[in-house]
Amino acid sequence: MNQLNYVGKSLRRKDGPDKITGRAVYSQDVKLPGTLVGRLLRSPHAHARILRIDTSKAMALPGVKAVITIDDTKGIKHGFVETPRYPPDQEVLARGRVRHVGEEIAAVAAIDQITAQRAIDLIEVEYEILPAVFDPLEAMKPGAPEVQPTHPKVRAEVPYSNIGGRTATGWGDVEKGFAESDYVREDRFESHLRTHGYLEPQVTLAHWENDKLNVWTSSMGTFVKRAKLAKVLDLPYSAVRIHKTYVGGTFGGKIDLYSHEYCAARLSMLTGRPVRIVATREEIFSAYRHGQPLIMEIKTGVKKDGTIVAQQVRAINNAGAFRGSGVVVIFLAWGFTMIPYRIPNLAYEGLSVHTNNPVRAPQRGHGCPQIRFAIESQLDTIAEELGIDPVTIRLRNARKPREQLPNGDNVHEGGLIDCIKVAGEKADVVRRYGKGRKAGGTVRRGIGMGVSGYFGGSLIYPNGSGVIVKMADDGSATVLTGAIDVGQGSETVIAQIVAEELFLPIEDVKIVSSDTDTTPQDIGAWISGMTYVTGNAARQAAGNARDKMLQLAAQRFNCGVDDLYVADKVVYNRLDPAQSMSYRDIIALSIATRRGDTVIGEGFWRTMRDVPTHPSLATTKGRWSENYAFSCQTAEVEVDTETGEARVLKALTVHDCGFPVNPALVKNQVDGQVSMALGHAFLEEIMMKDGYTLNPTWLDYRMPTIHEMAESDDADVITEEYVVGKPYRTKEVGEGLVSGVLAAIANAIYDATGVRLHSTPFTPEKILKGLRQLERERRERA
Repeated sequence: MNQLNYVGKSLRRKDGPDKITGRAVYSQDVKLPGTLVGRLLRSPHAHARILRIDTSKAMALPGVKAVITIDDTKGIKHGFVETPRYPPDQEVLARGRVRHVGEEIAAVAAIDQITAQRAIDLIEVEYEILPAVFDPLEAMKPGAPEVQPTHPKVRAEVPYSNIGGRTATGWGDVEKGFAESDYVREDRFESHLRTHGYLEPQVTLAHWENDKLNVWTSSMGTFVKRAKLAKVLDLPYSAVRIHKTYVGGTFGGKIDLYSHEYCAARLSMLTGRPVRIVATREEIFSAYRHGQPLIMEIKTGVKKDGTIVAQQVRAINNAGAFRGSGVVVIFLAWGFTMIPYRIPNLAYEGLSVHTNNPVRAPQRGHGCPQIRFAIESQLDTIAEELGIDPVTIRLRNARKPREQLPNGDNVHEGGLIDCIKVAGEKADVVRRYGKGRKAGGTVRRGIGMGVSGYFGGSLIYPNGSGVIVKMADDGSATVLTGAIDVGQGSETVIAQIVAEELFLPIEDVKIVSSDTDTTPQDIGAWISGMTYVTGNAARQAAGNARDKMLQLAAQRFNCGVDDLYVADKVVYNRLDPAQSMSYRDIIALSIATRRGDTVIGEGFWRTMRDVPTHPSLATTKGRWSENYAFSCQTAEVEVDTETGEARVLKALTVHDCGFPVNPALVKNQVDGQVSMALGHAFLEEIMMKDGYTLNPTWLDYRMPTIHEMAESDDADVITEEYVVGKPYRTKEVGEGLVSGVLAAIANAIYDATGVRLHSTPFTPEKILKGLRQLERERRERA
């Protein structure tokens, strides 16, 4: 790794200059002549039957160019999940019934915003109000208002209402495991509703021209968007082009197809003019997709030394009115239970429950912060009951390198044990733990620890990535990649890999990205697999181009390829240093002798190349990933026992990401996830009542600012290496690190106060309530 020139170095971001100078073009910045303004009519009711829609007055308004309802669509459904068991379940506009506040009913295109809004106000809708249900436990009860019919296969398995999906799996004999345990504990935990907090709003510009739909939209993957949009419009993929624009934040909230994207496209097809729809912030808070709140019931049995013998987990998610990613998060919660610790006997059930709330989407970590908060909190409780420190109990159960997981995956060089050891030593956890509760005064400090594991890349459409490297006449390179940079630095990482493989100055590597007509297909930025999957495709493409040039030079020098070396875009013969050829000369030779071949390299990569498809969401059978990252995080908190206010003073993240291609980008990911965990723990909450969002503005939805940030330290556990010309295995660092630190904060609050919190957020009210309960118990004992 020390001999590498670009990989492993903290090089400047490729997109940095554009962003800091304001030259970066986002979807809202694209200007087309004659663009119309689109607006959506949304339901004011949580559950109602649509008896009549009258758009005549809106159509008659001067300046209105088109109005659409469900009758103007082809009735093709879409879904976050589209499998035989879970077919698409949502139409682009409401048909006959609305199931949540803000559900889209109609759309207009007009010459300006004022006219568009006036047209929306003129659309008449007659409703019949229906009973609604918002709490998942209430929705599960027999006789609850039916949001959606219980899935037919699930109906035969469980006697609940409104069940959109179920994951049931396990191994070993759980009851026997509990019987053999020395200590068994049951707890219930709950996580709350948050939103993604992306600063760039949802925005789409569509232009139908010459039988081609051109789209500029804020997304997490242009090829996924193209596939979903082409499907609902009943167009061939080749008739839809998603153009590159910069993206102002996503965090999981811009994966799925949204109605505004369809409506902009359909209105443009009807009018023949570009149509732009920009969501207001109030719409995003009230009607768009937020994260997944989970209820988690956990029963764990251990031996006296803390070794886990058996575990039973039940996770219930509030999926909202349609399936969304609800059936995925209950699958993932199982996976994030399985990864870090050995559990000889496991019984897992996940239920995705429909309610009359807006649909849910992935949010950074997608179930991992919730389940790790629950498991790590309970594990600390168990450790204290058994007189074991937090480090020892985790080391006793942590998975070892090359360990086989129960689903057939392997952790390869998993570094969890080293992560726990390093974190424990750097934060001095064993010595400091337990002293906060014994300290006097009203301000107390505590320390906590949390562990997490996360996957990097899985078989989700389009399942693989391709990269093309084109050599220019002067020896520089242009890289064509479908990878989308949503702020994580994908273009920078790909450029570093290509520069390393081609022995080129990184300034000579130019990136053309995320355009469905001009770049190869790519998995997108939403399964934590870009650096591994797309990066290996880029390595392969650059290597293909390099090998072509080296073979030509070897032929000219009459030597073997192994006898060559490269410096400053010149190939030399080790055996005769007087023999040399510049990249420019080699490319000219290729054109002259290889029928015009300008030296183009191709690379393709697919995770789990011999596995036909993704695992079952219902049974978890099948391979999931070939890449697992591990981390151990600690948090130091300070709690004012008079006010209940808690704050994080310092967070430490020790992570195994294989190796960092760009250490500065890795550090940025660590700090960003610590910030997001602080928001999860203390600040952020979507407050809803009867389906309505009560705090639909930035003023009312608090996110961490510089004043709430904690000191963030990190350390790498290097378990892999990068070798030019060989496939590499690097691991994700963009999602899993939001999880362990949330658990560590909860454990640190307990260490400081003795208050065990079973739900997020960790509010002063909850802490004060817990302190009062402890005081009552102390007095009763006295």
